[in-house]
Amino acid sequence: MSVWFITGCSTGLGRALATAVLESGGRAAVTARDPRQVADLVAEHGDRAVALPLDVTDKAQIAAAVERAESAFGRIDVLVNNAGYGYLAAVEEGRDDEVRALFDANVFGLVDVTKAVLPGMRARGSGHVVNVSSLGGLAAFGATGYYHATKFAVEGLSESLAAEVAPLGIKVTIVEPAAFRTNWSGPSMRQSPVRIDDYAESAGTRRASTLATYGHQPGDPVRAAAAIITAVGAAEPPLRLLLGRAAYEIASARLDTLRTGFEAWRHVTLSTDYQGN
Repeated sequence: MSVWFITGCSTGLGRALATAVLESGGRAAVTARDPRQVADLVAEHGDRAVALPLDVTDKAQIAAAVERAESAFGRIDVLVNNAGYGYLAAVEEGRDDEVRALFDANVFGLVDVTKAVLPGMRARGSGHVVNVSSLGGLAAFGATGYYHATKFAVEGLSESLAAEVAPLGIKVTIVEPAAFRTNWSGPSMRQSPVRIDDYAESAGTRRASTLATYGHQPGDPVRAAAAIITAVGAAEPPLRLLLGRAAYEIASARLDTLRTGFEAWRHVTLSTDYQGN
């Protein structure tokens, strides 16, 4: 039975994934800022589950949670860095303290949890790190620039990590969901209180449209959880796993746009190398 360590399990994808892992016979360290929010999930599965308090911005809590998980199960086979949240603001509207808190949760928290789990995986010569990014780690839109910045960071970090740990028997998968029916665009979303009138028709409009998707998102977290389990169980798991039709269509269009732009300026690009020796 594989042992999973999943961050951000109180709601949404994290909870759906923890449920799916346990129902499939796996074992899981189910973490949340308030472990009472996952106590019911753990109670249903006896000693195959343990609820742990975890704020990913607290290094002491990270160390304690990883130690307790390894003590309870002997190892961690799969780490899922799922904890994080969104933030709405035009770039000029972003508040420094809020943006730093966003990076602490979405990027540095992910880094610190990964660094705490990797020594055990390296010692065993096996493991799988699953980093939940977003379609917003591949394509960016107005009003979510800072959120995109965190997810672009996760993408680059994960690619480097994959290259570093592959020779050690450890795999990495980046999960890139589109809009799923979670609290991301509802109760979990944070916003800058700053509003600049000049951005009303761009970032302002998208702020409103993003919030309006809450409760109507096309993605099913239960199906997303099943897809992640399938990818982790594959003989050759993907480096990137897009989730949702919109993710596939928008990411594909993004590739086409990049290629078109590269080709349009190819002559200038190639002109910048030294000529001759």
